[in-house]
Amino acid sequence: MIQISQRIQQMAASATLAMSARSAQLRAEGIDIINLSVGEPDFHTPDHIKAAARKAIDENYTFYTPVPGYMSLRKAIADYFNRLDSLTLAPEQIVVSTGAKQALCNVVLATINPGDEVIIPTPAWVSYVEMVKLAGGKPVTVPAPIEQDFKITPAQLRDAITPRTRMLLLCSPSNPSGSVYSRDELKGLVDVLAQYPDILVVSDEIYRHINYTGAYTSMATFGEIADRVVVINGVSKAYAMTGWRIGFMAGPLEIAKAVTKLQGQYTSGTSSIAQKAAEAAYTGSQQCVEDMRVAFERRRDLVYRLACGIPGLKVSRPQGAFYLFPEVSAYFGKHTPEGNEIADAGDLAMYLLSEAHVATVAGDAFGLPGYLRLSYATSDEQLTEAFRRIAAALAALA
Repeated sequence: MIQISQRIQQMAASATLAMSARSAQLRAEGIDIINLSVGEPDFHTPDHIKAAARKAIDENYTFYTPVPGYMSLRKAIADYFNRLDSLTLAPEQIVVSTGAKQALCNVVLATINPGDEVIIPTPAWVSYVEMVKLAGGKPVTVPAPIEQDFKITPAQLRDAITPRTRMLLLCSPSNPSGSVYSRDELKGLVDVLAQYPDILVVSDEIYRHINYTGAYTSMATFGEIADRVVVINGVSKAYAMTGWRIGFMAGPLEIAKAVTKLQGQYTSGTSSIAQKAAEAAYTGSQQCVEDMRVAFERRRDLVYRLACGIPGLKVSRPQGAFYLFPEVSAYFGKHTPEGNEIADAGDLAMYLLSEAHVATVAGDAFGLPGYLRLSYATSDEQLTEAFRRIAAALAALA
């Protein structure tokens, strides 16, 4: 009999990937599905980045790469973020991985022991909790509902800390809510963290360039805790390079060394071609990043206006990323035209998929039941049609 390990049996499947796969299956069956479940820019990778990849092939960058990444890429990343945030990162503090997801999991596995507690403000990306569980840690979720604009308070953070707390895992701009912590809000959290020197801060900043506030503050810029902040980022979202699979961690040298040791045993260095493309992303013109940000902001305004026009949806105006996270409990207890009861957000997501042919993801997957996540990383036309379908399907509930 084949045995599946307990760690895998106890792990939840990714709800976002599962819904995206289901949408693809229905499309293959000829059904016109509008997929708002996946967090992927619909733009093509900018031409100068693709040209760098072709050049890398021509120049025979086709061999194994150093485990932590090419030094030229690590230097480009350090130079870029040192300029951006007035930091003093050294290239040796950066480890390049096969996507920001691996970079994040590397840090968790390299620093968390069984029984260690990790504070995760929710709603949170679906993989955070599972990564902590994989490391044998205990996820401590701290709910921040729409009334708080999906951001935890210093008092909540302080109340969640115990003698076993070893990490705070924060994401701003947030997946799934699109909320962005201001500098003052982060300072409030930093003032608490400064009292607990054993707590590592992991700041997931993968959406920092898709930001509509006009300003951005990285956790790495606070001197009180800078020596124990690990920043996670990558090229997937800002440069429309999801398939290239390049992410990185930047943080204390001892953690970079531990992550390199770990990565050396199970994936080694990431793609040579993708690394040279990423180097061009960080050293080349950033106009493409701004152009995509402007487009996402326009789409944000569109979907916010459309969602506000649907009775029963409680909506917060996202400040970053490309997600809307409406509260949908007003529809619980209602019935579909076929007589099926909508008991929770999962039922509502499946109803919208079958009735409206629009794919969304239930908030339960992000640690906050009663909500839906909708990605607006698609065209204005598709978004307008999707919300027309959603409005009609919700109006049909009795």
